Amino acid sequence: MKQYINLNGDHSKTIEKLNELLSTYQVFYQNIRGFHWNIKGQNFFELHVKFEEYYTTAATNIDEVAERILTVGGVPLHSFSDYINTSSIEPIKDLNDGQKMMEIVWNMHNDLLGLMRETVEVADEQDDEGTQDLLAPMISDLEKTNWMVGAWLKK
Repeated sequence: MKQYINLNGDHSKTIEKLNELLSTYQVFYQNIRGFHWNIKGQNFFELHVKFEEYYTTAATNIDEVAERILTVGGVPLHSFSDYINTSSIEPIKDLNDGQKMMEIVWNMHNDLLGLMRETVEVADEQDDEGTQDLLAPMISDLEKTNWMVGAWLKK
């Protein structure tokens, strides 16, 4: 396993968790793109813009996670079949109701947050501060975003 940084030991557990996060983020991204394209109803204008914001942020985070996998000596998963088989969330299709979409967003955010925290724990066990530092601001941003989704849902 080729590394581009001075990490000691085997980081296969971190790479595995990062690939799970990458896959989950990719399915999240595609779900949100579908929501953006297919939203209908009274909240169209508001949610169409909000979903674009969510998938734009996701695309940036996906790239960062994939590059971190490479940095620690792994190979990022990069096929749709790998994403589907590895993701902790399911693809969503044929949905256009904004309320249901936002409930799904709430749940997907919680899944991503749980997976990010698990990845941070594994990185900590492997003395991988870089992965922890990469994910910490993603966690904070997603927590705030999901608080806002919860407020929208009146949770």
